[in-house]
Amino acid sequence: MSQKETSLKRQNVAKRNVPEATKTRGVNLELKGEIKEIIYRNEINSYTIANFETEEEETTVVGYLPFIEKGDNLKVVGNIVEHPEYGTQFKVETFEKLMPESLDAIEKYLSSGKIKGIGAATAKKMINTFGKEVIAIIRYEPEKLVCIKGITKEKAIEISESFNSNWDIWRIVEYLEKFGIGANGAEAIYKKLGPTTIEQIESNPYILIDLSARANFMQIDQKAIEMGMDVESDVRIRSGIKYALKLATNNGHCAVLYENLVQFSKELLGVSDQMIENNIIFLQVNKEIVIEDRDSKQEWVYLQNYYKVEVNIAENLLALNNYLNVKEIDNFDKKLKKIEKSELELSDKQKEALYAVQENNVCVITGGPGTGKTTIIKTIIELYKNEQKKVVLCAPTGRAAKRMTETTGEEAKTLHRLLEIGKTSNDELQTLEADVEVTPIDADVIIVDEVSMVDIFLMNYLLQAIYKGTKLILVGDSNQLPSVGPGNVLKDIIASNKITTITLNKIFRQAAKSKIILNSHKVNEGVSIFKKEENTQNLLDDFFFINEPNKLKILENIISLSNGRLKNYGDYDFIKNIQVISATKKGELGTKELNKCLQNTVNPPSENKKERKYIDSIFREGDRIMQIKNNYDIYWEKHEPKLEMGKGVFNGEYGTILNIDEEEKRIKIKFDDDKLVWYSFEELEQIEHAYAITVHKAQRK
Repeated sequence: MSQKETSLKRQNVAKRNVPEATKTRGVNLELKGEIKEIIYRNEINSYTIANFETEEEETTVVGYLPFIEKGDNLKVVGNIVEHPEYGTQFKVETFEKLMPESLDAIEKYLSSGKIKGIGAATAKKMINTFGKEVIAIIRYEPEKLVCIKGITKEKAIEISESFNSNWDIWRIVEYLEKFGIGANGAEAIYKKLGPTTIEQIESNPYILIDLSARANFMQIDQKAIEMGMDVESDVRIRSGIKYALKLATNNGHCAVLYENLVQFSKELLGVSDQMIENNIIFLQVNKEIVIEDRDSKQEWVYLQNYYKVEVNIAENLLALNNYLNVKEIDNFDKKLKKIEKSELELSDKQKEALYAVQENNVCVITGGPGTGKTTIIKTIIELYKNEQKKVVLCAPTGRAAKRMTETTGEEAKTLHRLLEIGKTSNDELQTLEADVEVTPIDADVIIVDEVSMVDIFLMNYLLQAIYKGTKLILVGDSNQLPSVGPGNVLKDIIASNKITTITLNKIFRQAAKSKIILNSHKVNEGVSIFKKEENTQNLLDDFFFINEPNKLKILENIISLSNGRLKNYGDYDFIKNIQVISATKKGELGTKELNKCLQNTVNPPSENKKERKYIDSIFREGDRIMQIKNNYDIYWEKHEPKLEMGKGVFNGEYGTILNIDEEEKRIKIKFDDDKLVWYSFEELEQIEHAYAITVHKAQRK
């Protein structure tokens, strides 16, 4: 059993009822008391479970409680909730640290070891000398402490500084609440601004926009105006402009048109065009934004970091491509023909792609499904391995890397793992400097698959890790959706006409029998898909188009098709063979609602199936799930054909819940590659139902 699970079990010992007077579900309540014991704390986000003692009795509090230690006095505001495992708890929404009031409590706090220079004996002397005034003396008149034996003037100042530092931390969470920033965000802001956090925010509340990805400009703006900020203040206007640019990047864009930025900022801030334009000029001069004039005479505005990343990508791609071609293969024609003769027959376009790899340090190979991209990758691997060259395979997601491994027989890594940034979130990557130091990749040839999913930050990291002289091959379908993060890397590289690009357009014989593949190419070409009256007798019956505008009937169709109707066309089992895909998460036909409907249809509740509620989801034995985060550290094992053990489950991997163990507080999942993994109940944030998934998730399969 893990240490986390052991500590959580202790809740059963510490569990108490919330005072009867406050037992009203769904109503914000206030409790005052002391943290008696911290049962569990997530060191990354400060999510805490603790025993909390009020004047009446003891209860369990849960929530984000940064800076909180055993013995702290708090005022907590929140709601009573019923945890399915641990029973009644108090869920903290906001909290405030309180200074202890009684002499015993003050002495206990001072002797706790939190204040540098004060031990138990010194704390007792201070209480005996100053009584309840001791706190004010430490804060404002530390020189008076020298009357206590053992406290010098220097030590008195040290005690005061240590106390005031702790005091400031106490105030931060409560202070930031009024700006709409919760306890979790407060801790991150304090780490960046330090002891003068409150003073800096009072001077300029808008710095919160730069410091917190989740900051709400409207709420911060309203509070700043209440604090006396002039609506026409340059500080306010500049922050609004940068906020507008940040909104654009959240939607995947790296820049916005100048006139659109002015219009949006004007509506956001309620000031004149001239004021906005003056402050755009200031931000440009101050190198916080970049304005780029393009050939079309349009002006595009970037945040500085995004522009620098784009410049880095362009410069590094060209530098890599223009370097000496030191990895070309001697007698390439002869060696390629030998592979063809013994193993496969290549199309003219595939040969063209292989010659492009031979003749260039960087090239792009793009094409839709069934056009032979995988065959090219396998041939490149064989050609260079025969030359004793090191070929590194990688992809942006765990699922894509796994598929690359399966189709080539060679190990493929995710880009995050290859670049050793596996535990760096996408939000963190975007806040890093454009010029980063990375560990160079030891390779002669690097092949990146599914490049359409790579955003500008990941591409910037990759290019800065490649030695000059290494060959880089970018493979992907430029007609797929762009990356979730900012940028449209693959399509923009192709459109630049600076990098040799081979577009595969021949659909190979086996793929040409599939209506799915043929229709996908028709859509890309702007041609209508196959109609019922067309002669398609030589094609597989793997594509049907149902024209139905009514949402309820669409849902009925989805359920009936998933629940046996497709068996008329093959022995399709939902868990093994069927995937429902929607364009959105929200709405009646979004994945959230579809998953609930399909779960109840395909895997309904029964006495034989155990369940586990997690937030607003119910996980049930037999459920189809998907991993939604890369977890490089979780252990797995396989039993067939022989026992194997390893680490790592990646974003996009599919599995089925085999067992829910309430006693051990864990869930057993079997993934599609036969990995068996145990997840503790605290790790369920890493999975979600996968009866229905979004188009973006489907691309990452």
